[in-house]
Amino acid sequence: MPDARCLMPVANWSLIASLALAAPAAAQELAPRPVRGVVYLDRNGDGQRQPGEPGLPGVVVSDQQDVVTTAGDGTFQFQGPGGHGIVFVSVPDRYRSVGPFWRSEGSTGADLEFGLATAQSPGDFTFVHASDTHLSPASLARTQRLRALVDSVHPALVLITGDLVRDALRVGETEATSYYELVRENLSRFSAPVWTVPGNHEIFGIERHRSLVSPSHPLYGKEMYRHYFGPDYYSFNYGGVHFIGLNTVDVDDLWYYGHVDSLQLAWLERDLALVPPNKPVITFDHIPFFSTSEQWSGYRDDPPAPTLIRVQGKTTFRHTVSNAAEVLALLRGHRYPIALGGHMHFRESLRYQASGLTTRFEQAAAVVEPTQEGGMVFPSGITLYRVHDGEVDAGRFIALDPDSASAR
Repeated sequence: MPDARCLMPVANWSLIASLALAAPAAAQELAPRPVRGVVYLDRNGDGQRQPGEPGLPGVVVSDQQDVVTTAGDGTFQFQGPGGHGIVFVSVPDRYRSVGPFWRSEGSTGADLEFGLATAQSPGDFTFVHASDTHLSPASLARTQRLRALVDSVHPALVLITGDLVRDALRVGETEATSYYELVRENLSRFSAPVWTVPGNHEIFGIERHRSLVSPSHPLYGKEMYRHYFGPDYYSFNYGGVHFIGLNTVDVDDLWYYGHVDSLQLAWLERDLALVPPNKPVITFDHIPFFSTSEQWSGYRDDPPAPTLIRVQGKTTFRHTVSNAAEVLALLRGHRYPIALGGHMHFRESLRYQASGLTTRFEQAAAVVEPTQEGGMVFPSGITLYRVHDGEVDAGRFIALDPDSASAR
């Protein structure tokens, strides 16, 4: 569209003057609007703040860029839109979120309200790690079986580390959103709280030669995940443990690869700054920090997912986090017993010891189906972990298929 000023008659000096006088006001309207809100004690759990429901002080809130704590009256403020247009509460111990733990910043200027209700947060609890549901109508029975397994073991919470949908990478909007809707509907039926992070199959339309999706589409790339599930990286607390969900899937033009971007790294440093060093930290993400998977499956240079990728002129591994050292450097000095990942479609456990600390890097099997690589068949299933006083046990693998052998 042509600039309106180019169409203005030069002789209309009064109009020019009026526009000049209005410019400061217009600039003020365009200035970033502070994002404000409150975290309050939702005594009756109805999701609406009532008289007598006080604000909660000291609760961590983030816009995926800045990290703040609520004031004595439960209020918080960010100076302007940041991150990705989403604000979330890092749910504290002994509380649960009433409704979603996140909100879109929006453009109305209305204050955001987050209700928290009191809840048990025992020092001894179990949680399930699942991954790679790749949900579609054809695989729905697998996710229903996952839900039945979860119901049978009664965990405090469930972590699902990505590839929730069959595919959003290389399909159009109608197909991709149908998968997302199916995931959202089915996860809402779980008896335990479910926490998710995106996998590469959640990144909408980036293989544009197949999807025919424009980069200008409002849901392009990671925006579709955020639209349905909120922040693609965040934290919460339960049972004396600080859980951190990371987005380890980055994008270079048409292709995904394992990487944590600089905005997320800066957020992670700010988030961890508020975590006591003796409090255990558990991370969960899709593309793992480390894996032996490609030693099983062998080097691949054929599309759509070769072993190596060139990003900004540098060749790097695609299916592990290329800047894992940067991420782990931020966790140095923290009690970091385990890092959970997915993507590889088999259960894997690696153990590294450095500076007197031992961290396990463990991947979950795929829910969608058993996996065959290098002449081996890896069963489909979940891992049930027990946490006791901050110590995470070795985990118990539970096969999704009744005829598969279970193993500790």
